Formats: sequence, C-alpha cells, structure tokens
Amino acid sequence: MARLHLLAIPIMIGIAAAMFLAFYPESYDDSKSLTSSRLVANGSPVMGDSNAPITVLEWGDYQCTFCYKFHQNTLDTIIEDHIKTGKIKLIFRDFPLNGPDSVLAAEASYCANEQEKYWQYHDELYENWEGERTGWITRESLEMFADAVGLNLDEFNRCLDSHKYQNRVNANYEFGKDIGIDATPSFLVFNDHKIIKIRGNQPLEVFLKSFDEM
Repeated sequence: MARLHLLAIPIMIGIAAAMFLAFYPESYDDSKSLTSSRLVANGSPVMGDSNAPITVLEWGDYQCTFCYKFHQNTLDTIIEDHIKTGKIKLIFRDFPLNGPDSVLAAEASYCANEQEKYWQYHDELYENWEGERTGWITRESLEMFADAVGLNLDEFNRCLDSHKYQNRVNANYEFGKDIGIDATPSFLVFNDHKIIKIRGNQPLEVFLKSFDEM
C-alpha cells in the first residue's frame, strides 16, 4: 500500500503540472506581424486611460457562458486595481460564435456607442445574460436594454434596423479567426514589444502573471 502511495505522488504532480500549463499565459506566435493599431481597429472605445502602457484586448460573445463569468467575477478586480489606476486599458472586439443573435447584440452595442454609451450597454447585456442560444437576445430585449441605459430609442432603433454595423461585427470575427482566435473569451495582453494570449475564463492569477511579464 505504501508503494502505491509513492507511485501516486509523481502521477499527481504530473497532472497538477499539466493543469498549470493549460492555464499559463503563452507568448503569441504572430506578435511580430501585428501592430497595436491593427489589433484594436474596429473594436470598442477604450476603457481606462488611453495612454496606459498595457492593453487587454478581449474577444467575446454576448451569449458566451464563460464571457459572462469573466465579466461577473475577474473583470471587476482588473478594473479596480489596474484600469482605474492607469496601468491597463481594456478594449473589446466581437467574436460572435453563437450565431445571428450574438451578431445582432454586437451591432446594438455599436448603436449605443453612437450615443456615447457603449460600455453601459455592453454591461447591460451581460447583466441580463440568460444563457447560450436560449432566445433571450431579441429585437425587443435589445430595445429594452437601450431604454435601461437611457438611450434615445428612436435613434437607436434606426441604427439597429439599418444593420449599419453588421459588416463591422463580421469583420471582427473574420479577423479574429485569421489570427488564431478560436474560443471566447480570449485575450491578447500586449504592449509595444510583446503579445501574450490567454484562452478562456482563466483565474485572476493568470492575468496578473501576464501583466507582470509586461
């Protein structure tokens, strides 16, 4: 029995190491071919100080379960400790994996941006999250969210019904695929010299590690 316990120890260590490496931030292979301006083009307005030395670029879907969990948990700490203190700035780019409803919600966020309420609308979507492909994103619910954040509904509805931002959302998705984004949420943490990729809703410690490496 003692021998079995001894044999189990290296196996457990190996499993723990594999789990650690699965969560560990990785350097991004295409960092030399990507510029900061290319990465953030067509994305959201900046959250935080535009001159912050480190950028966190989140690729997300408004129906995504783990995007919702990130916004409900980890993001609050990053905002308080890193964005409000001027160390980090956050930009969101759409990667609508869950079909037309996710595309429409992303379009609505840019319509809200026309009235300078992108982040308020973005947060309202996640505050009202009800799962993936469950039908909670509708034309009516998007208007309800617009009303909740104080948008001019006539302007918002004209914008959304025209689908003026549909190409922008689809272009974000295609660009993401081109540079290797394949899951939501995914994050590129970068400065002028380095890009680190984080895949999935990882623990806060993983983000802090990437910030330290910058």
